[in-house]
Amino acid sequence: MIAATKNAKKDSFYMLQALELAALGRYTTDPNPRVGCVIVKNKQVIATGWHQQAGQDHAEIVALKQLDNAKGATAYVTLEPCSHQGKTPPCCKALIKAGVTRVVVAMQDPNPLVAGQGLKKLKKAGIKVICGVLEAEAQALNRGFVSRMTQGKPFVRSKLAMSLDGRTAMASGESKWITGSDARTDVQRLRAESSVILTGINTVLADNPSLNVRLSIEVLQPIRVILDSSLQMPLAIKMAQLAGRSWILTCCNNHDKQRALEQVGFEVFVLPEKQGRLDLNAVFNFLATQQINEVLVEAGATLNGALLESGLVDEWIVYMAPVILGNNGRGLFNLPTLHTMANKKCLELQSTRQVGADLRLTFTQKSS
Repeated sequence: MIAATKNAKKDSFYMLQALELAALGRYTTDPNPRVGCVIVKNKQVIATGWHQQAGQDHAEIVALKQLDNAKGATAYVTLEPCSHQGKTPPCCKALIKAGVTRVVVAMQDPNPLVAGQGLKKLKKAGIKVICGVLEAEAQALNRGFVSRMTQGKPFVRSKLAMSLDGRTAMASGESKWITGSDARTDVQRLRAESSVILTGINTVLADNPSLNVRLSIEVLQPIRVILDSSLQMPLAIKMAQLAGRSWILTCCNNHDKQRALEQVGFEVFVLPEKQGRLDLNAVFNFLATQQINEVLVEAGATLNGALLESGLVDEWIVYMAPVILGNNGRGLFNLPTLHTMANKKCLELQSTRQVGADLRLTFTQKSS
């Protein structure tokens, strides 16, 4: 809730700057939230900061280190200053010590164990606190962190590419390339802002993918996660030779296979099963316990069909190319139990954007 303020327009102006700073950490802060800070005194911005990487200084500390005297200043922060000692000291204590007299915050910390504690400490120290300025924008920037803290699951997106007639590949499985280079670069950015790239074992066996980010900017490489219910993963697979972490989630208790996969670099986790396959709810709950904020699914029709049935995907991103693959091509979703219009799956279009020659369509799933 936004506290009453005569300075709403000014507060929004400076908070927007803080949000722009926070967005600079889009590819690097995981598992921490993206946070920006702007410190203003006498109507002038005197310091700025943003959180760059877990374990490094938080945005408020980065900004305060630029100053010899912050007394009487206003600090604009996109997330409630932390009140606890973690890998870094509490930011609310630093703001109090620096002598700021006003703190404007976009949103409370969504962690139910600490939410509001930083604001209380600031108020107790006599600092005027305003909370809720551009709150929706701040939540959108950290929707994965918010989802993990409030729902116990990451924010899940599935990326699909299709032809104008709704095909993802030829009947043979050939699919390179449906979309153009601009759309493929856009996908790299989606990968870069994700904590995890998740796929199914069928996609791995068919395509032998790398599942890494290939951009010429600094990124924190996402973890590769493969759903492999019966441990079919070959040992001589491309991703086993690549840098970074690769996880196999399975419901198979074959210890010999697990050890063999671990010896070539995979991390294997055994999770609950449902009807002989991995329980998808258990998968995303597990990822949340591993501090995974955002999941990007890049999978085939079988896994995407199961995810559509489960309702666990928060956002579907479909790249549609102006090409025709014909009626023998492969479809987007395998839904073997869907036989009547009454059971059709409904999506709601959120945005449309042209990316090169292709269209990027963003959908959410309507509740049944």
